[in-house]
Amino acid sequence: MRGLLDPKMDFVFKNIFGSEKHPNILISFLNATLKPKDLITEVEIKNTDLNKGYIEDKFSRLDVKATTSNDEIINIEIQLKNEYNMIKRSLYYWSKLYSEQLNEGEDYSLLKRTICINILNFKYLKTRMFHSVYRMKEIHTNEELSDIEEIHFIEIPKLEDGLDEKDMLVAWIEFLKNPESEKVRSLEMSVDEIREAKDELIKMSNDDTQRELYEMRAKTLRDKISALNEAERKGIKKGREEGEKNKAIEIAKSLIDLGLDKESIAKSTGLDLCEVEKLMN
Repeated sequence: MRGLLDPKMDFVFKNIFGSEKHPNILISFLNATLKPKDLITEVEIKNTDLNKGYIEDKFSRLDVKATTSNDEIINIEIQLKNEYNMIKRSLYYWSKLYSEQLNEGEDYSLLKRTICINILNFKYLKTRMFHSVYRMKEIHTNEELSDIEEIHFIEIPKLEDGLDEKDMLVAWIEFLKNPESEKVRSLEMSVDEIREAKDELIKMSNDDTQRELYEMRAKTLRDKISALNEAERKGIKKGREEGEKNKAIEIAKSLIDLGLDKESIAKSTGLDLCEVEKLMN
């Protein structure tokens, strides 16, 4: 058997957790994450299409959308690279999911509880917990305004060793971290949904077409990450250069106050002569 594909890749995640053929996988994951009072028993999975255009588009979101038997709208997105915009991005997509439920003139009472679940392969929030949940609350009394908005962040690197794998969310994150680990092999023996997800992952990994699509998506995301890293490097370089320039200007101003001539100031600070002349005027 060839090596397993990475289930954290959005293409693979969507195929496993967003497949109409395996609703029990998504149901198990949602019950583990949301821990609802009334367990979710059914899901209707949306946006199941995965055409080549989506896979090759670095701006596409291969997320999982579903409605549940608890009358909720769910969106799950998995991110491999920190783009430093996850909070605003999640609020934006939540607002779209929420507002698009109604047509003009329809009653607000029709609006359903809307939940965004963000699975991150990097540390993002200040909290030490690997799973954080946010709702709207009054800042002084902590009174909850409504549970109609709920945003989850699951930060995979914060999952510590030794956590109880009987907690199904811990079990699912172990699967995403390393589906070939001894922990997951043990979980396969006792949890039907984990075994079903692993079987689907094995099936995908041994399918030449699926592996080709995986490689296409991996290249697309690598290109995107490379572009982000380059932009980050340029930003750091630009910031450093601006900092050095500002420092030189401050030194030049001090030298002007001391009465030094413009040629000496330019030589001492590295500023152009015309820049020094502007500061002297």
